[in-house]
Amino acid sequence: YDLQAGSYTEYARANPQDKEEWCAQLSEQIRTVLPKGGTILEVGVGEATTLAGVVKLLDKDITSAYGFDLSWSRVDEGRQWLMGSGQNANLFVGDLFKIPLVDNSIDVVYSSHSLEPNGGREEEAIAECLRVSRTAVVLVEPAYELANAEARMHMENHGYVRGLRDAAERLGAKVLKHSLLKHSSNPLNPSGVLILAKPPSSIPYGDNGSIWQCPLTGSPLNLNKDIFYAEEVGVAYPIIRGIPLLRPEHAVIASKCK
Repeated sequence: YDLQAGSYTEYARANPQDKEEWCAQLSEQIRTVLPKGGTILEVGVGEATTLAGVVKLLDKDITSAYGFDLSWSRVDEGRQWLMGSGQNANLFVGDLFKIPLVDNSIDVVYSSHSLEPNGGREEEAIAECLRVSRTAVVLVEPAYELANAEARMHMENHGYVRGLRDAAERLGAKVLKHSLLKHSSNPLNPSGVLILAKPPSSIPYGDNGSIWQCPLTGSPLNLNKDIFYAEEVGVAYPIIRGIPLLRPEHAVIASKCK
């Protein structure tokens, strides 16, 4: 996956109309649940080709945008793509199942086929997205339950996610929308949208003003010169070319860091 960095931007350059239609469709879904001046997070941002288009279309409706991916190389490609597109977002390396953000910190968390390969872990992935979101989660993923028999077989063979709606309802989320999308590039992998309202939460937004947390311990994480540092547990996370590395395995024991 990391060795193929650059393939997403190559596709976007070669298929600009397809990418524009995709971003317009996704932005339309996000806008239905986005508070004025809200924040957005794309999980599994890849090379930010979708995020850049979404940010451009939602420009007047958002105050900030975030995105993360497992691969540093992909995120670095995304950083360059955003700059070339004249857009801005906070990109970092992170894990879908250990997002380094505090509870209720982002208004709308969304995906663009990034949950797709995690068949069998649907409930874990949705639970983490719901934890971070403040208002809603918009999942644009393979629509197994809404697909025909041939497409279902294709998804089963690839181990794609399924039963997303059922998983979300088990977690207490209210389903606001569940339908196929008009624009989908692969008929064997039709895209559906599942919009979830955040269940009521007794946990407030972080009091210290920082939205970051240690993915290992949940401790507050703050920027300290060229690292992110969780002071109460003495753990640091490096930053390479302006991109924070915030996966659990990136943690460095640094108890005396000043």
